[in-house]
Amino acid sequence: MPPSVPSLPRRVARTLRTSLFAQVLCALVLGIVVGKLWPDTATAFQPLGDGFTRLIKTVISPLVFCVVVVGIAKAGDLKAFGRIGVKALIWFEVASTAALVIGLVAANVVGPGRGMNVDPSSLDAAAVDETTGGGRLPSTTDFLLNALPQSFVGAFAENELLQVLILACLVGAALLHLGHTRVPKILPAIDQAQDVIFTVVGFIMRLAPLAVFGAMAHLVGNYGLGVMKTYAKLIVLCYVAAALFIALLSIALRLVTGLSLWKFLRYIREEMLLALGTASTEAVMPRVMQKLRRAGARDDAVGLVLPTGYSFNLDGASLYLSIGTLFIAQAVGVDLSLGQQVTVVLVLMLTSKGMAGIPGSAFLALSATASSLGAIPAGAVALLLGVDRIMDSMRVVTNLLGNCVAVFAVSRWEGALDIERAKKALDGEYAAEPDDEKGDAGSDGGENAVEPPAVIDPAPGIPTQKPKEPAPEVG
Repeated sequence: MPPSVPSLPRRVARTLRTSLFAQVLCALVLGIVVGKLWPDTATAFQPLGDGFTRLIKTVISPLVFCVVVVGIAKAGDLKAFGRIGVKALIWFEVASTAALVIGLVAANVVGPGRGMNVDPSSLDAAAVDETTGGGRLPSTTDFLLNALPQSFVGAFAENELLQVLILACLVGAALLHLGHTRVPKILPAIDQAQDVIFTVVGFIMRLAPLAVFGAMAHLVGNYGLGVMKTYAKLIVLCYVAAALFIALLSIALRLVTGLSLWKFLRYIREEMLLALGTASTEAVMPRVMQKLRRAGARDDAVGLVLPTGYSFNLDGASLYLSIGTLFIAQAVGVDLSLGQQVTVVLVLMLTSKGMAGIPGSAFLALSATASSLGAIPAGAVALLLGVDRIMDSMRVVTNLLGNCVAVFAVSRWEGALDIERAKKALDGEYAAEPDDEKGDAGSDGGENAVEPPAVIDPAPGIPTQKPKEPAPEVG
């Protein structure tokens, strides 16, 4: 008798119960509907997204510390770790500069601000100060000094990733210097702490649909969909430029590693959708680190390149800043010469590196660029206040993909990438290895799930040992 096929409602219910991707997608659509129909009430759901982001941020610093320390200690070569850092910075600078140039070319060709003829004196410059909280971007000296920790505990308490990275490098180097015989219990303890943190991440990820619902309801309820009509040309240009840059990333990934960016995007679809819903790449950083390691990238490469990219490789922000600068100039009737546009690229190459974690950082960078040119009124930056939040999706996707491609490329460059394992992971054929993550609570339980080992018949008289059950699925 053929097995009965579950009815459609049962299949839908099972998908919603087991698939994090389906849960987040439904929450995304529901948040848009609620924000559109009940905008006054929808803004009250913002704490759902903020609370989730706060929970994720609590585990980012200890997770980065553990991954980097274990990666350095297991690699056993501090010089290789230094080479990874240098190669990562080279990749970041090339990628960010390419994003800036693409943005400038696109804005010159399309001219999103031409014909607006805005009077700068009619703009409310105080609104920009309110958005940025009166802050400023740090100078190069301040940025470098702030990357150095003042205390071991303070770096973790303030969630300063660059400071945590430096501490992790020092601890990893110390473990290599002392050797496993002198500190035999330290490395296993850090390795076990890493497993605990990944399990905590799995627990927190169960709240992802609520976070996406709250964030999207607040966005649509607070800003509405009408702003997209007013700035349609600018919005379309930014997203098309981002698509072009991602296409170039895809070509670069294929040439350097032979991997498919489309397959990788499918591999991290849950994390990508969550990042879109919460407008935060930090919300998915632990899970992305976990998946990159499962896709064959070595621990030390993942632990160094990905967190560093959050400060040094903001490709989406670079695209937006270059297009936004020319949009403002065109809107107020200022024709920037080629030399001034080169100055824009040079200034943004510096200002975009200190943006991470600073409120209203995009407006601060735009204001700094306008001031350096001397031709654009600083108050004209207020033109982008209404559309900035709509650009978050473009920035999040481009930043996240840019950093993930950087991990693969630098890992391949350094010989720290298992190509066969990466291809199996992206094809959904991943098989567990002895040193794989224990109790992968962050697994989606789907095509990337780890199969339990088969039972081997023992010799007569030896009791059979049951295989370890896989960790429960998220969602």
